[in-house]
Amino acid sequence: MLHTDLIGTVHPSGTGTTRPTVPSQGRAQAHRPAPSPAHARAAPDAAAGEPGGRVTVAVYASDPVLHVGIVQQLRQRPEVELVDATKAHEARVSLVAVDSVDDETAALLYRLRHNSATRTGLVVGTFDSGDALQRAIECGVTAVLRRAEADQDRLLRLVLAMANGEGVLPGDLLAKLLDHVGSLQRSALDPHAVSLSTLTPREADMLRLVSEGLDTAEIARNTSYSERTVKNVLHEVITRLQLRNRSHAVGYALRNGLI
Repeated sequence: MLHTDLIGTVHPSGTGTTRPTVPSQGRAQAHRPAPSPAHARAAPDAAAGEPGGRVTVAVYASDPVLHVGIVQQLRQRPEVELVDATKAHEARVSLVAVDSVDDETAALLYRLRHNSATRTGLVVGTFDSGDALQRAIECGVTAVLRRAEADQDRLLRLVLAMANGEGVLPGDLLAKLLDHVGSLQRSALDPHAVSLSTLTPREADMLRLVSEGLDTAEIARNTSYSERTVKNVLHEVITRLQLRNRSHAVGYALRNGLI
């Protein structure tokens, strides 16, 4: 689960999950972790912030240690005010820190995209492909920073740029995105190439295995890919073709002679 509480102290591990939170008035107070952001305690003076003043920031992370690291960097800066989970929907900036953009991360990004109060930035370990980068942009991400480069100054510049309505993307990632979009456009113009409405050989193979009743683990064994890759490939097909689920994707592929 992606963590949204902010740091002040670390919750005891006896509850099964270590989660950080922001203390009120700078004083650490340990409490039991909430099962979800909606049930987290609020910091009494975590305000939404006024335009032109401190930028309110909500941090989401794929693990508690990563969450703590991002928050510790930002909480030292007077330009930033960190908010806890109960005020996260009011934050001007949402920072999502993950290893890669998987299905859980994409679902969170889609939810944040529909919140007009916040702009979403991504602190990411790696993008597996141009598809993954495009997926993040389509999910509403307006700024990207690599985790390896996420020191205090770069994080602050990212937050301030987003608060000012700017987009941030490293030059090499911008080039990768443009190359990917260009290849999609060329494919659309070439009737013999793979286009947005068709399938790559890997996608077709995985959908064929789905049609035969195999689950994710079985497909991974048959194709020699990881289960995460299988999930990401199938999710990409479903998203790109605007389908509802795997069964819908199989039906689409069969109707159009793609498998």
